[in-house]
Amino acid sequence: MNDPLLRFRERFPILRSTKYLVSHSLGAMPEAARDALAEYADVWATRGVRAWEEAWWTMSADVGDLIAPIIGAAAGSVVMLPNVTTAQAVILSSFDYTAPRNRVVMVDGEFPSVRYVYEGLARRLGAEIVTIPHDGSGLGVDLERLLAAIDERTRLVPISHVLFESSFKNDVAAIARRCREVGATLILDVFQSAGITPVDVRGWDVPIAVGGVLKWLCGGPGGGFLYVEPSLRPKLHPAFTGWMAHSDPFEFAPPPIRHRDDPMRFALGTPAVPALYAAREGSKIVAEAGLDAIREKSLRQTRRLIAFAESHGFTLRTPRDDDQRGGTVCMQMPHSHETATTLNSIGVLCDWRPNAGIRLSPHFYTTDDEISVALDVIDDVVARSVAT
Repeated sequence: MNDPLLRFRERFPILRSTKYLVSHSLGAMPEAARDALAEYADVWATRGVRAWEEAWWTMSADVGDLIAPIIGAAAGSVVMLPNVTTAQAVILSSFDYTAPRNRVVMVDGEFPSVRYVYEGLARRLGAEIVTIPHDGSGLGVDLERLLAAIDERTRLVPISHVLFESSFKNDVAAIARRCREVGATLILDVFQSAGITPVDVRGWDVPIAVGGVLKWLCGGPGGGFLYVEPSLRPKLHPAFTGWMAHSDPFEFAPPPIRHRDDPMRFALGTPAVPALYAAREGSKIVAEAGLDAIREKSLRQTRRLIAFAESHGFTLRTPRDDDQRGGTVCMQMPHSHETATTLNSIGVLCDWRPNAGIRLSPHFYTTDDEISVALDVIDDVVARSVAT
């Protein structure tokens, strides 16, 4: 079939030698990222300290402006940080946790790093952590139970748009609406959705969002991002902060800090500038490809993976419903770890998790033939395992 998104394949060197079905973990590197890193080296080599004034000082916000339209945010509302864990820590340090409004409502299935921050640091600040267990399927969230737990005692609701392990997609509009009703603040993690499915923080009225370019945005490690709705921004005073967040950083003033009123309000110390150069390029390509087209293709190819799993009697660890599924299909089968190892050994890149089985993630650059090869290998390994 005609697939206009395949015109982008030539921009990703690894696709010449592998079948890349692991973008949920690390997106393929664009060739332009290599050029961007060379640009960084050239700038440092030739401009030295002048590079700060000429380019580097505003890069955290400039790259944030590339991310903003992908998540439905306004220009000037996104800042880059090293990772989501750091972004979550900056935000949780911006609130007080005095009873009775001291609860943080979370769900099972959140990425462990995020839960560690809230269970550790938020508790030390006086928060009470309320964790909603998985729904009956073990894949996602019981929405009614979650909404009931968000009440007038709730300060923060950090929750993923798409859960990393099952690809379960939460009902953001309903959760955001409930948070507004009771005065809680939603922190939406879009790490597993930005770049593979439309995200609309303004349309959903999401006040805060975090994410990164590592996965579906093909931007490499070290590129986390933080969105704060501009009207909320001046009300937040992060305690986990740094000199770049100061309204006059070169004043080198002693505490207390006077926070600036732009996205850099949530910056820290010196940023990882090479990561910012690399982070730009994948987001540009995703924006050029278009999120609606990417999502349409993702749904088509993940439906095929689901149909394969069902036809073989494998256990799906991903929702079948398009509206509840991100970009990944997880399937458990006999000898699934061995099967994943075999796939990777022949250049069909995927991964495996104990509670999910094999995780396969086609992206806009994936061909239907590459999926066919992966499914043929799974067929073969499982058949040989059963025979022996």
